[in-house]
Amino acid sequence: MTASPDRYAVIGHPVEHSRSPDIHGAFARQTGQNLVYERLPAAPDAFAPTVADFFAAGGAGLNVTLPFKGEAAAYADRLTDRARRARAVNTLARDHDDRLLGDNTDGIGLARDLERQLQIPLAGSRILILGAGGAVRGVIPVLFEHGAAAIHVANRTAAKAEAIAADFSDLGAIRASTLTGATGGWDIVINAISAGLAGETPDVSPTVLEDARGAYDMIYADKPTPFLRWVASHGIERRCDGFGMLVEQAAESFALWRGVRPQTAEVITALRPGGDRQPS
Repeated sequence: MTASPDRYAVIGHPVEHSRSPDIHGAFARQTGQNLVYERLPAAPDAFAPTVADFFAAGGAGLNVTLPFKGEAAAYADRLTDRARRARAVNTLARDHDDRLLGDNTDGIGLARDLERQLQIPLAGSRILILGAGGAVRGVIPVLFEHGAAAIHVANRTAAKAEAIAADFSDLGAIRASTLTGATGGWDIVINAISAGLAGETPDVSPTVLEDARGAYDMIYADKPTPFLRWVASHGIERRCDGFGMLVEQAAESFALWRGVRPQTAEVITALRPGGDRQPS
């Protein structure tokens, strides 16, 4: 008899348009793993009971997306170091003793996609990050681990950026400012402001791009995002959206759950929407 497939899911609100089932389905076929991966919607006030029911019914692991990453960190029985620093969890795994391990794979997903897609080494790079949401906390430690020389966090409200800079000041040279206070001198400019999905561009001066070798938008869409159109209009040729980051962080989750790391390049090529990715 064929064993029943292990069950995984992505939990969020909303979650109906998540590409994670497509990605993990491709990973499973590539690696010969016997699993199913679903979307698990949860009301904003129902994260904990929904997770409890999922694992009580035999679930093996969850990915966690907005708005539940902070709740997931509090819910997990133990956290990896990177999840503890981020104060956010995007992966829950059932441990050998039925306890839940919380991890955050966003940072490693970004780092891998940045280096492959933009072909700019992170080691020695000066990085400007626009935005100060939870995703930024997840990526800063890994950027420093990969050798970033300096990071500047710019946000609409300076206090949030300054709080992040203070929390990670032990890792390396990190500063903060308002968006309008950001200036040039950066090798890589990363947009982490989700308002771009609504057609908005960050309220920053084009001078932030003066020395930039590449630009990256952590969001993705089926056409170039407003941020990537903006950087293209200022001559930035190396630019990429965040679909590869989504696939790379998923691969890290998959490896945690299954003990095998899938190949990501073919999955990115097969599944990516028609957004902007330069160079090819």
